Amino acid sequence: MKFDIVITNGTVVTCNKDFEIFENGIICIKDGDLVKIEDGSGLQSIPEADKIIDAKGSIVMPGLVNTHTHLPMTLFRGLADDLPLQEWLEEHIFPAEAKHINKESVKIGTRLACAEMIMSGTTACCDGYFLEKDVAEAVFASGIRAVLGQGVIDFPAPGVPDPSENINHAEAYASTLLNTSPLITPSIFCHSPYTCSPETLKKAKAAADSNQLVFQIHVAETKHEYENFQSEHHLTPVQYLDSLGILDKNTLLVHCVWVDDKDIEIMLKQGVNVSHNPESNMKLASGIAPVSKMLSAGIPVGLGTDGCASNNTLDLFRTMDITAKLHKVDMSDPTVMSAIQVLKIATIGGAKVIGLDMVTGSLEAGKKADLIIIKTDQPHMVPMYHPASHLVYTAQGSDVYTSMINGRIVLEDGKLLCMDLEEILEDSRAIGKVIANGK
Repeated sequence: MKFDIVITNGTVVTCNKDFEIFENGIICIKDGDLVKIEDGSGLQSIPEADKIIDAKGSIVMPGLVNTHTHLPMTLFRGLADDLPLQEWLEEHIFPAEAKHINKESVKIGTRLACAEMIMSGTTACCDGYFLEKDVAEAVFASGIRAVLGQGVIDFPAPGVPDPSENINHAEAYASTLLNTSPLITPSIFCHSPYTCSPETLKKAKAAADSNQLVFQIHVAETKHEYENFQSEHHLTPVQYLDSLGILDKNTLLVHCVWVDDKDIEIMLKQGVNVSHNPESNMKLASGIAPVSKMLSAGIPVGLGTDGCASNNTLDLFRTMDITAKLHKVDMSDPTVMSAIQVLKIATIGGAKVIGLDMVTGSLEAGKKADLIIIKTDQPHMVPMYHPASHLVYTAQGSDVYTSMINGRIVLEDGKLLCMDLEEILEDSRAIGKVIANGK
């Protein structure tokens, strides 16, 4: 068989069930699929291919999976920092969105986000925002794999000025986008249990379930939210959602900072998935999610950056490093959240929580060729004893020099192939000036 692409000589970190690592690996790709991933040290010759990539001195691994983003919010990067969540949202972000978010700005912000993610090693993401049809157009053009959720909230929102139409709008969006591209999956994203009524939550979940779509929701993010639900409903936020029938295997709970042992039992019983966003939680002083407890219980967990307005970067390599160290100091235990465990939740774990683990997240025959190549011939990457350690504690997004999605090379030698980076930067700077001037 003649392959489309063969990658040779690299250290291949598969992130498969056995976490196999091939120090001199070979990867064969055909029609966007991974056909062979194995030790290539005994091969007499390189298999025939249209393109051969010599990854000598590099690490080849699955692309990272960002399980929670608000892509257009790259335009608000650094707009309002060092503030509590409610003040940040109500006095800065919501007004900025009302004034500056429209079809054109959403596309520009999304292109900027996709460029940042691809250039820093992310090959799949899960987004939730408004005007998501326009987000989807920009995402599709970038070539990245994505689950894209139309935002639902019981207030006037970009694209949905009448809140009574929020569910109808989300349903129409999902039905329009369904099965239009193998790279894009629609989703429905309810902002939170305190910005959506019980009726809205139940109708949005039913709409998602009708097509077996991921239902996303922020939950238990702050102590304030936790205490309000205890006071008003005599339930935790997780228990409240459970009482409404919202929790199941297609539910993605984002943040889950303020959850107790009973909540974790409920989450495990109902089969929910969790997106852990440590940098956003740290920056907004929301707290530290008990992720090690969730993982020990068997709850699927993936990593997310959140939007750039509350994190400032979409670099999942930085998120991995922070995740490992944050939980060690929180638990006063250097053994928790090992490098291998963190690498898994950033790849195959992330793919699982957004429903894509049969497609991406690990380098295994039959899956799609979503992978990245990381250069190691730099001072901060030498010497290398354990690849997983380097990937979590040492590597940076800027170390990625090649990215492939669905067998298509989208970043080569550090250059974007599917997008005009200079145009993206110019457009984004122009909008930034308008936002800064408050117009």
